[in-house]
Amino acid sequence: MEDEISEQITYFFNQLVTWIAATAIIFGGVVPYIPQYRDIRQTQNAEGFSTYVCLVLLVANILRILFRFGRYFETPLLWQSIVMIVTMLVMLNLCTSVRLATEINTKRRLFTDFDWNYFWSWSRFVDYLQCVLAFTAVAAYLTYLLLDSVLFVESLGFLAVFTEAMLGTPQLFCNYQNKSTEGMSIKMVLMWTSGDTFKTGYFLLTQAPVQFWICGLLQVCVDVTILFQVYYYSRYPQKPVSHTTHPTSAKAL
Repeated sequence: MEDEISEQITYFFNQLVTWIAATAIIFGGVVPYIPQYRDIRQTQNAEGFSTYVCLVLLVANILRILFRFGRYFETPLLWQSIVMIVTMLVMLNLCTSVRLATEINTKRRLFTDFDWNYFWSWSRFVDYLQCVLAFTAVAAYLTYLLLDSVLFVESLGFLAVFTEAMLGTPQLFCNYQNKSTEGMSIKMVLMWTSGDTFKTGYFLLTQAPVQFWICGLLQVCVDVTILFQVYYYSRYPQKPVSHTTHPTSAKAL
């Protein structure tokens, strides 16, 4: 009797841990963007946030969803991708609204202009949405045609997680160009680092495809490099700290 009760308690505990881990995986990825979203809303200044972060995550998660048609992986990872896609669209909508309100140049740049010089620098949110839908349609069609190819499926999986592993590189490059991390939410990067560390551990424990955990480790390395930038540019400023750029703006850190 005691053994049976012990087994039930152990089973319940394991199920609870599994449920908590799955919930953390699904929603943990979007938590870092809450302080950044709040900062942009409060300051009405999106200059410190690279929208290419949104591009990287949209591409990575769309490809990951398509990869699941060729090779099964944990359902929480599928839901994580869906939630992340919605979050990135929300972030893009906010950034375009803020920039449109503060943009001096009246010329509007559209996706349908097909001008490579202004790729991912359009004036309206709907143009970003059109680009995402076009990419999804082309990628889905190619996946449908080549789904029986093991090489294509494995390459698709690697491309998905490798693209996500490069998540921090747009922000890293943005900081390098500005010679400053002003306007970037340090809380966001700290949450990136903790979340990516947890996610990589989850990949290892659940025996996810090898592409997942290798690129997870790479992602952690990029996060740590951005944190080093925060330390370096605060200790050795490369340019004078700018004051309020907009009448209602404040330092978004």
